Amino acid sequence: MHSQLHSRLSRFYFIYYFFVGAFVPYWGLYLKSEQFSPADIGILMSLFQISRIFAPNFWGWLADHTGKRAQWIKLTAFLGLCGFTAVFWAHGFYWLFFVMAALSLFTSSTLPLAESLTLAHLATTNGHYSRIRMWGSLGFIVAAVILGFLIDFAGIKSLLWFLLMVQMTLFILSYTLPDPKVVAHEHDHYSIWQVIKQPNVIALLIGCALMVTAHGVLYNFYSIYLSDHGYSKGMIGLLWAVGVICEIGIFILMPKIMARYTLKTILLVSLALAILRFGMIGAAVDSLAILILAQTLHAATFGSFHAASVEVITQFFNGRHQAKGQAIYNSVAYGIGGTVGGVAGGYALQYLGGQVTFMLAAIFPLLGLLMIGLGLKLPKRLADTKGMFG
Repeated sequence: MHSQLHSRLSRFYFIYYFFVGAFVPYWGLYLKSEQFSPADIGILMSLFQISRIFAPNFWGWLADHTGKRAQWIKLTAFLGLCGFTAVFWAHGFYWLFFVMAALSLFTSSTLPLAESLTLAHLATTNGHYSRIRMWGSLGFIVAAVILGFLIDFAGIKSLLWFLLMVQMTLFILSYTLPDPKVVAHEHDHYSIWQVIKQPNVIALLIGCALMVTAHGVLYNFYSIYLSDHGYSKGMIGLLWAVGVICEIGIFILMPKIMARYTLKTILLVSLALAILRFGMIGAAVDSLAILILAQTLHAATFGSFHAASVEVITQFFNGRHQAKGQAIYNSVAYGIGGTVGGVAGGYALQYLGGQVTFMLAAIFPLLGLLMIGLGLKLPKRLADTKGMFG
């Protein structure tokens, strides 16, 4: 039973991130082909981050309140599919702004709902989150590589049809996800605000947002930056794949790493490597070897950082607050952080150029390192969360 459940969850993550692997590296290039400026692209791409500030919290509250996470995943997947079909008719900044805003409200909510459902299942099956999340990374790689060569061969418009098919598949797979049994937790009597206002929680959320701000620049403009420096779409897809292959490696190793090192240590090392990574991308865009080396650091700057963050969030937000906790983490880190990085990155790219933009992005993980280093205090043992509140 557990293996069947894990395979269903893994399959859903694979297809969800298959969509992300097609969308993130190439949607900016599609918008560029529609003659939008870097600043316009920054605004349009950031709609997905902006919606992550608000939408997941609504769906997360609904999921916790009704106890029916799977039902809301089906609905958001269906509305996301409907929203994407409108992209075929949307031309011009304002039409595309409206369609992408509607689409993002639903697609940004599917993942935190799936995360909370997965973590609730894992709480009763002794499974590892990173082993399931790894399949999402595999989906990202396959899509990024296939799409790079497909676009070189068939043109950028082929991206739209590819994404539509993936959205349809995701909607079908949402019907295979069962609802978990939510186990009562000793902190259930605390209100969500009592949890959020803890200094530890605030430090973690701000630190995560600073890390994702730098990645907002990467996700929105890395492909455009490389394309402007003469790299083919196929090569761009392979560079994205290098990062995510290394991410898969770290997800496989995370149970062993977490058994050996504290979650805070993992977060701090990941932030330190992010400073190095963004500096390398900015300083050495013409060196393929250094770009490959920088991409291998995605294992730390996203892989280990995200896996450790989710574990810490699960410590703070559990029981009846689990879906809301994942939603708040997504809203602050990926919503606010991603929006700042995406919008500021667009203007920086337009007025300062790509190399300066990526070197400036390294400042954000540096600030995150200070925030988490000084502000986050975790209990010695993973399960010992008594005394965090009060």
